[in-house]
Amino acid sequence: MISLVLNGQYAVFVLLVIALVVSLSFHEFGHAIVAKWQGDDTAQRAGRLTLNPISHLDPVGFLMVVFIGIGYAKPVPTDPRNFKSAVSDLYVAAAGPLMNLLTALVSWNIFLLLIKAGWQNPGGELFFTLLAQINLLLMVFNLIPLGPLDGHYILPHFLPKNLAYQYRVMNMRYGTAVFLGLIVASFMGLPLLEYLQKAALFMLNLITLVPL
Repeated sequence: MISLVLNGQYAVFVLLVIALVVSLSFHEFGHAIVAKWQGDDTAQRAGRLTLNPISHLDPVGFLMVVFIGIGYAKPVPTDPRNFKSAVSDLYVAAAGPLMNLLTALVSWNIFLLLIKAGWQNPGGELFFTLLAQINLLLMVFNLIPLGPLDGHYILPHFLPKNLAYQYRVMNMRYGTAVFLGLIVASFMGLPLLEYLQKAALFMLNLITLVPL
Protein backbone atom coordinates (compact mmCIF):
# COMPACT_ATOMS: atom_id res chain seq x y z
CA MET A 1 0.00 0.00 0.00
CA ILE A 2 2.77 2.47 0.84
CA SER A 3 3.96 2.14 -2.75
CA LEU A 4 0.81 4.00 -3.81
CA VAL A 5 1.96 7.03 -1.81
CA LEU A 6 5.50 6.76 -3.14
CA ASN A 7 4.08 6.71 -6.67
CA GLY A 8 1.88 9.73 -6.01
CA GLN A 9 -1.42 7.81 -6.07
CA TYR A 10 -2.72 9.54 -2.96
CA ALA A 11 -6.44 9.28 -3.78
CA VAL A 12 -6.19 5.54 -4.40
CA PHE A 13 -4.27 5.12 -1.14
CA VAL A 14 -6.94 7.00 0.85
CA LEU A 15 -9.79 5.01 -0.71
CA LEU A 16 -7.92 1.76 -0.07
CA VAL A 17 -7.35 2.67 3.58
CA ILE A 18 -11.02 3.57 4.06
CA ALA A 19 -12.16 0.33 2.41
CA LEU A 20 -9.76 -1.68 4.55
CA VAL A 21 -10.83 0.01 7.79
CA VAL A 22 -14.50 -0.59 6.98
CA SER A 23 -13.84 -4.22 6.09
CA LEU A 24 -11.87 -4.96 9.25
CA SER A 25 -14.48 -3.25 11.42
CA PHE A 26 -17.33 -5.29 9.94
CA HIS A 27 -15.27 -8.48 10.34
CA GLU A 28 -14.62 -7.92 14.04
CA PHE A 29 -18.17 -6.71 14.67
CA GLY A 30 -19.39 -9.99 13.17
CA HIS A 31 -17.41 -11.96 15.75
CA ALA A 32 -18.64 -9.75 18.59
CA ILE A 33 -22.35 -9.81 17.80
CA VAL A 34 -22.49 -13.58 17.22
CA ALA A 35 -20.60 -14.14 20.48
CA LYS A 36 -23.32 -12.08 22.17
CA TRP A 37 -26.00 -14.17 20.47
CA GLN A 38 -24.23 -17.30 21.69
CA GLY A 39 -24.39 -16.18 25.31
CA ASP A 40 -21.02 -14.47 25.80
CA ASP A 41 -21.02 -10.70 26.43
CA THR A 42 -17.24 -10.44 26.91
CA ALA A 43 -16.81 -8.52 23.65
CA GLN A 44 -19.70 -6.23 24.48
CA ARG A 45 -18.24 -5.40 27.90
CA ALA A 46 -14.91 -4.69 26.19
CA GLY A 47 -16.59 -2.16 23.90
CA ARG A 48 -16.27 -4.30 20.78
CA LEU A 49 -19.96 -4.62 19.91
CA THR A 50 -19.69 -1.66 17.56
CA LEU A 51 -18.79 -0.71 14.00
CA ASN A 52 -16.57 2.10 15.27
CA PRO A 53 -13.15 1.40 13.69
CA ILE A 54 -11.31 2.91 16.66
CA SER A 55 -12.52 0.02 18.82
CA HIS A 56 -11.21 -2.62 16.42
CA LEU A 57 -8.02 -1.34 14.83
CA ASP A 58 -4.64 -2.26 16.27
CA PRO A 59 -2.12 0.51 15.50
CA VAL A 60 0.79 -1.88 14.90
CA GLY A 61 -1.33 -4.32 12.89
CA PHE A 62 -2.71 -1.52 10.75
CA LEU A 63 0.74 -0.05 10.08
CA MET A 64 1.88 -3.52 9.04
CA VAL A 65 -0.90 -3.59 6.44
CA VAL A 66 0.15 -0.18 5.13
CA PHE A 67 3.86 -0.94 4.92
CA ILE A 68 4.08 -4.67 4.17
CA GLY A 69 0.57 -5.55 2.97
CA ILE A 70 -0.33 -8.00 5.76
CA GLY A 71 -1.45 -7.12 9.28
CA TYR A 72 -4.20 -7.63 11.80
CA ALA A 73 -6.96 -6.02 13.86
CA LYS A 74 -7.56 -6.47 17.58
CA PRO A 75 -8.86 -9.98 18.26
CA VAL A 76 -12.37 -9.98 19.72
CA PRO A 77 -12.22 -11.30 23.30
CA THR A 78 -14.52 -14.21 24.13
CA ASP A 79 -15.05 -16.56 27.05
CA PRO A 80 -16.04 -20.02 25.74
CA ARG A 81 -17.37 -20.91 29.19
CA ASN A 82 -20.34 -18.65 28.46
CA PHE A 83 -21.22 -20.21 25.12
CA LYS A 84 -24.59 -21.90 24.75
CA SER A 85 -23.39 -25.00 22.91
CA ALA A 86 -20.39 -27.01 21.77
CA VAL A 87 -20.63 -25.45 18.31
CA SER A 88 -20.81 -21.84 19.48
CA ASP A 89 -17.11 -21.34 18.77
CA LEU A 90 -17.79 -22.43 15.18
CA TYR A 91 -20.51 -19.82 14.79
CA VAL A 92 -18.39 -17.07 16.35
CA ALA A 93 -15.34 -17.90 14.24
CA ALA A 94 -17.35 -18.15 11.02
CA ALA A 95 -19.12 -14.86 11.72
CA GLY A 96 -16.12 -12.74 10.74
CA PRO A 97 -15.62 -14.22 7.26
CA LEU A 98 -19.38 -14.40 6.72
CA MET A 99 -19.72 -10.73 7.62
CA ASN A 100 -17.05 -9.95 5.02
CA LEU A 101 -18.97 -12.00 2.47
CA LEU A 102 -22.22 -10.20 3.32
CA THR A 103 -20.55 -6.79 3.14
CA ALA A 104 -19.08 -7.61 -0.26
CA LEU A 105 -22.36 -9.05 -1.54
CA VAL A 106 -24.47 -6.05 -0.51
CA SER A 107 -22.01 -3.28 -1.42
CA TRP A 108 -21.05 -4.80 -4.77
CA ASN A 109 -24.61 -5.31 -5.96
CA ILE A 110 -25.70 -1.86 -4.76
CA PHE A 111 -22.79 -0.51 -6.81
CA LEU A 112 -23.91 -2.50 -9.86
CA LEU A 113 -27.46 -1.19 -9.45
CA LEU A 114 -26.11 2.36 -9.35
CA ILE A 115 -24.06 1.74 -12.49
CA LYS A 116 -27.10 0.25 -14.22
CA ALA A 117 -29.09 3.37 -13.29
CA GLY A 118 -26.49 5.56 -14.99
CA TRP A 119 -24.38 6.62 -12.01
CA GLN A 120 -20.89 7.72 -13.01
CA ASN A 121 -18.25 8.56 -10.46
CA PRO A 122 -14.70 7.23 -10.98
CA GLY A 123 -13.78 7.64 -7.33
CA GLY A 124 -16.95 5.95 -6.14
CA GLU A 125 -16.52 3.11 -8.63
CA LEU A 126 -12.98 2.52 -7.40
CA PHE A 127 -14.08 2.57 -3.76
CA PHE A 128 -16.89 0.04 -4.24
CA THR A 129 -14.58 -2.22 -6.23
CA LEU A 130 -11.89 -2.05 -3.54
CA LEU A 131 -14.47 -2.59 -0.79
CA ALA A 132 -15.84 -5.76 -2.40
CA GLN A 133 -12.42 -7.19 -3.25
CA ILE A 134 -10.91 -6.46 0.17
CA ASN A 135 -13.84 -8.05 1.99
CA LEU A 136 -13.61 -11.18 -0.15
CA LEU A 137 -9.84 -11.29 0.31
CA LEU A 138 -10.25 -11.01 4.10
CA MET A 139 -12.84 -13.77 4.02
CA VAL A 140 -10.61 -16.16 2.07
CA PHE A 141 -7.51 -15.26 4.09
CA ASN A 142 -9.20 -15.79 7.45
CA LEU A 143 -10.52 -19.20 6.42
CA ILE A 144 -6.95 -20.55 6.23
CA PRO A 145 -6.92 -23.15 9.06
CA LEU A 146 -3.57 -22.17 10.54
CA GLY A 147 -2.35 -20.36 13.62
CA PRO A 148 -4.67 -17.67 14.97
CA LEU A 149 -6.87 -17.36 11.88
CA ASP A 150 -10.61 -18.07 12.04
CA GLY A 151 -10.21 -21.21 9.96
CA HIS A 152 -8.48 -23.05 12.78
CA TYR A 153 -11.66 -22.84 14.87
CA ILE A 154 -13.86 -23.87 11.95
CA LEU A 155 -12.02 -26.87 10.49
CA PRO A 156 -12.19 -29.21 13.54
CA HIS A 157 -15.99 -29.18 13.42
CA PHE A 158 -15.83 -30.87 10.01
CA LEU A 159 -13.29 -33.54 10.98
CA PRO A 160 -13.78 -36.88 12.77
CA LYS A 161 -13.42 -36.47 16.53
CA ASN A 162 -9.98 -38.10 16.85
CA LEU A 163 -8.59 -36.23 13.85
CA ALA A 164 -10.05 -32.96 15.13
CA TYR A 165 -8.26 -33.44 18.44
CA GLN A 166 -4.95 -34.18 16.71
CA TYR A 167 -5.39 -31.15 14.48
CA ARG A 168 -6.03 -28.86 17.46
CA VAL A 169 -2.90 -30.13 19.21
CA MET A 170 -0.75 -29.76 16.10
CA ASN A 171 -2.07 -26.30 15.35
CA MET A 172 -1.49 -25.21 18.93
CA ARG A 173 2.12 -26.36 18.71
CA TYR A 174 3.07 -25.48 15.16
CA GLY A 175 0.20 -23.58 13.51
CA THR A 176 1.45 -20.06 14.15
CA ALA A 177 4.98 -20.95 13.11
CA VAL A 178 3.75 -22.54 9.87
CA PHE A 179 1.51 -19.55 9.21
CA LEU A 180 4.35 -17.08 9.76
CA GLY A 181 6.55 -19.27 7.57
CA LEU A 182 4.02 -18.97 4.75
CA ILE A 183 3.97 -15.19 5.14
CA VAL A 184 7.77 -15.03 4.96
CA ALA A 185 7.76 -17.41 2.00
CA SER A 186 5.25 -15.16 0.22
CA PHE A 187 7.72 -12.29 0.45
CA MET A 188 10.41 -14.58 -0.94
CA GLY A 189 8.42 -15.51 -4.04
CA LEU A 190 5.69 -17.95 -2.98
CA PRO A 191 2.58 -16.59 -4.79
CA LEU A 192 0.32 -16.97 -1.76
CA LEU A 193 -1.21 -13.51 -2.06
CA GLU A 194 -1.69 -14.04 -5.78
CA TYR A 195 -3.67 -17.24 -5.12
CA LEU A 196 -5.79 -15.49 -2.50
CA GLN A 197 -6.50 -12.61 -4.87
CA LYS A 198 -7.54 -15.04 -7.60
CA ALA A 199 -9.88 -16.75 -5.15
CA ALA A 200 -11.35 -13.37 -4.19
CA LEU A 201 -11.92 -12.45 -7.84
CA PHE A 202 -13.59 -15.81 -8.42
CA MET A 203 -15.88 -15.12 -5.46
CA LEU A 204 -16.66 -11.68 -6.89
CA ASN A 205 -18.11 -13.35 -9.97
CA LEU A 206 -20.21 -15.66 -7.79
CA ILE A 207 -21.77 -12.81 -5.79
CA THR A 208 -22.58 -10.70 -8.85
CA LEU A 209 -26.38 -10.77 -8.89
CA VAL A 210 -27.10 -7.67 -10.98
CA PRO A 211 -26.60 -8.16 -14.74
CA LEU A 212 -25.28 -5.14 -16.65
